[in-house]
Amino acid sequence: MLVNNFDHGISSGSKSINESVNGSHDFTIRGYSLAKGMGAGKYISSDTFTVGGYDWAIYFYPDGKNLEDNSMYVSVFIALASDGTDVRALFELTLLDQSGKGKHKVHSHFDRALESGPYTLKYRGSMWGYKRFFRRVSLETSDYLKDDCLSMHCTVGVVRNRVEGPKHFTISIPPSDMGQNLKFLLESETGCDIIFRIGQETFKAHKLILAARSPVFRAQFFGLVGNPNMDQVELKDIEPSIFKAMLVFIYSDTFPEAEESTTTGSMSSIYTTSTNMIQHLLAAADRFGLDRLKQLCEAKLCEEVNTETVATTLSLADQHRCAQLKAICLKFAAANLGVVMRTEGFKYVEETCPSLLSELLETVAAAAVEERSGGEGLSRKRSGGGSSIIGLDLTSAAQIVAAAAAAAESGDANVRRMRRRFWALFGLFG
Repeated sequence: MLVNNFDHGISSGSKSINESVNGSHDFTIRGYSLAKGMGAGKYISSDTFTVGGYDWAIYFYPDGKNLEDNSMYVSVFIALASDGTDVRALFELTLLDQSGKGKHKVHSHFDRALESGPYTLKYRGSMWGYKRFFRRVSLETSDYLKDDCLSMHCTVGVVRNRVEGPKHFTISIPPSDMGQNLKFLLESETGCDIIFRIGQETFKAHKLILAARSPVFRAQFFGLVGNPNMDQVELKDIEPSIFKAMLVFIYSDTFPEAEESTTTGSMSSIYTTSTNMIQHLLAAADRFGLDRLKQLCEAKLCEEVNTETVATTLSLADQHRCAQLKAICLKFAAANLGVVMRTEGFKYVEETCPSLLSELLETVAAAAVEERSGGEGLSRKRSGGGSSIIGLDLTSAAQIVAAAAAAAESGDANVRRMRRRFWALFGLFG
């Protein structure tokens, strides 16, 4: 009894890749009239040029290649000028219009590659081209000939084939651990040459690393008015935990996730990635020119925006020129205006940033216009159905204007404009 035992556990694969290696050459013939009369079959050659590992040349026959044409045509060919067997290639010959009209005469093999495939040159001296490239009388009265000069552009594409098989052997490359190594220097205080004092806490660091990451530290330590011999710096208006988080980013280039704490030395502060911490970290990033950290903080605050934090985040975004975060906060606040106005953060904005109230009102107005015209306004996206922009939020907008009345009395032009816009909007929807 014959039993066929097929093992389907082994499989393999490969692929054949055909591609062309392209190159170009510009060939100019000056004194065309002097080349006439050299006889059929006689040519002017360009310099050789290399494409795809082979040498090539352009042959121009001013009296034509064939004797029987009686010099009525000029001939142009591209020739294989180096040793080679069965070289497969694509060609393009362009006679340039010298009038500036761009009406070039183009003969392209590239356009016909799907019809007939590449041309095969059997040996050195094999050619591709046209015996009757151009009628000579027509050429000599055309825009292709100017000041007794002809210009041609030639493109050659040598066809190559390669087979890609499975990769049996690979060497695994571990991810970069540079950040971890630099962070170890920070935590171990190895080679530190600068001490930062913030209140009762101290932090040791490396001036060169700080200067490489922050333009502010670079100017402070190595700028024109900097002091490279400085060994202590006292910082104000920043919390120790925020400065620690910023240092961790500077050394590791990673955002301080979750909670980090140590119990030795000056790195004993504990910090968490709460919204409040991220807001302070964004301010520190802006202060010390850490653009990437600033953008990371923007992204985090955007993810965590809610009715309790949006007002303070809006104020922060405005103060530190975070355009994207500011726009998001304005839209969110406009869509949840009644709730946002009852928060402590809104009271802070009300007291310190009356110009932001004007921008918030403009956002509410834009959403109301969109809703009135049948678009999906911001308020339609709120959970629970609730009142529309036209109802609750225009009432809240009126409260915004009233809340800023004191600023208007003191001559704040932004608030005066805000009041006019509100009453115009109220009249539109009233």
